[in-house]
Amino acid sequence: MTSAPLTVHQDESGRDWRLWFGIAITLVWLGLGFVYIDLSVGWRQFHAQSLGDMGQFIDGAFAPLAFLWLVLGLSLQQSELSANNRAIQRQYELMQKTAEHAEVQTQAIAANELHARQDTFIELAKLVGQQLEVISGLLYLSSQGPAGDGVISDQELDALWARMSSGESSIFSRRLISLRFRSADGAEARQFFWGTPIRARHSENFIFSFERLLRAAADCDPDGMIVDALVGNAQGRVYDIMRNLRGTPSGAPHP
Repeated sequence: MTSAPLTVHQDESGRDWRLWFGIAITLVWLGLGFVYIDLSVGWRQFHAQSLGDMGQFIDGAFAPLAFLWLVLGLSLQQSELSANNRAIQRQYELMQKTAEHAEVQTQAIAANELHARQDTFIELAKLVGQQLEVISGLLYLSSQGPAGDGVISDQELDALWARMSSGESSIFSRRLISLRFRSADGAEARQFFWGTPIRARHSENFIFSFERLLRAAADCDPDGMIVDALVGNAQGRVYDIMRNLRGTPSGAPHP
């Protein structure tokens, strides 16, 4: 929105033409008055008049000038008001643009802050994911290693740990999921996670750490995409299995 251009012409000194017009008319009127007194009345006779007559003459002579300057003053005042209104309008438009710019800056700062928090969370999630996978490995070792059922030898376990260290971040979690779905019922599956005090402690630590990770994700994830990704990955499925089996009594079937 742009303001209307000025319609009052002004000279370089900033005075508008109406002021010069008023001064010119005043000088011409005064000049005509002097000529009238000089030719028609005479200065000596003019000075000889009484104060009352002289006052009436002056009132009559200056009344048109007073009316002229009254009209010019009102016109000049209206122009000043219009100029002030235009200045206020321009200032209002500038304030609006400043407010819009500030809002854009605020949104940009908020977006940058959110991105920074998300970047920080991603780094944190990597560390917590490694911790969770170690817990999964300890659970798998407790149930399938030599200390448990002896299904997996030490050499095979060493190979699994080496694969996890080389970048397979969910190798133990996937194996725990496979154990759950290969088990005949919920009671058998529960033994993998809650069958001994050591396994129960590992499962509790896994649930505690994963839930803290979910809370941290929710704080920097307004759309819920990061939370959904965490719940849907291998460690999130292990978390869900642990929670479901935690409340299942030993020996009771579980769907």
